[in-house]
Amino acid sequence: MASTLGPQKKVATTNPTPGVLATKDSREIGRGKFGRVYLARTRAPPHFVCAIKCLMKDEIKKDKVERQVRREIEIQQNLRHPNILRLFTYFHDSKRIFLVLEYSIKGELFKHLQREGRFSEARTAKYTYQMADALAYLHKKHVIHRDIKPENILLGLNGELKIADFGWSVHAPSSRRTTYCGTLDYLPPEMILGAPHGHYVDLWALGVLTYEFLHGGPPFEAESQKDTHKRICNVDLRLPSHFSPEAGDVIVRLLKLKPEDRLPLIDVMNHPFVTKYKDIKASDFA
Repeated sequence: MASTLGPQKKVATTNPTPGVLATKDSREIGRGKFGRVYLARTRAPPHFVCAIKCLMKDEIKKDKVERQVRREIEIQQNLRHPNILRLFTYFHDSKRIFLVLEYSIKGELFKHLQREGRFSEARTAKYTYQMADALAYLHKKHVIHRDIKPENILLGLNGELKIADFGWSVHAPSSRRTTYCGTLDYLPPEMILGAPHGHYVDLWALGVLTYEFLHGGPPFEAESQKDTHKRICNVDLRLPSHFSPEAGDVIVRLLKLKPEDRLPLIDVMNHPFVTKYKDIKASDFA
């Protein structure tokens, strides 16, 4: 199933074919709740390098998330954007489901943030732009991600962001959902209050993400879940002194109580916080 890599080879840009994936000397590169992720390559030239996400069917059934996994596959396999992790294809046997994914060589963004403590304003601005562009693409396709956080973002070869893990995503042409889902520190007020929600939840999450990039932790963190909920619903936002006025402005305008008041993604991409670093390449931070 997994790989025979040896020395690192140049990653090809054509789609891998499941029938010709290398199967010896597996190399595990990650673990999740329902399985593991392995590095793989095609046997024939150009030796396309990819990641194989192996999901165990019994674990999926045990947690009653069959519908969620099916939806994740259906959504992600139809997405084509440089800042969204590509799902090339999938196949399965009696016990497992195999997802053939784009390989993001620099790994989880969360680990980079943990190691460095926080990111520079220039790096954060570049990442904020890429996230806004990718989310705008998703929303145009009526897809809401609903679980944006550093753990669900990978880094590609040139340091570019790759949104991954579409487990909580939903295709919602009506843009009105009621499911309580996601990660506590990134939940918007409307979801905590049980109100219907739409694509605006991703705008809120982008504000939280931008804050966390600059500070090293989320903005509404508290000692208990109840206190975190209270701070979110009151939009109890406290900006650290090292935030520039431009950085603070884009965060404040994304973290609005009323969903429709949140800064549109096109305005995020054109905000002074982002545009003043437009000539800096993501690879400068890789």
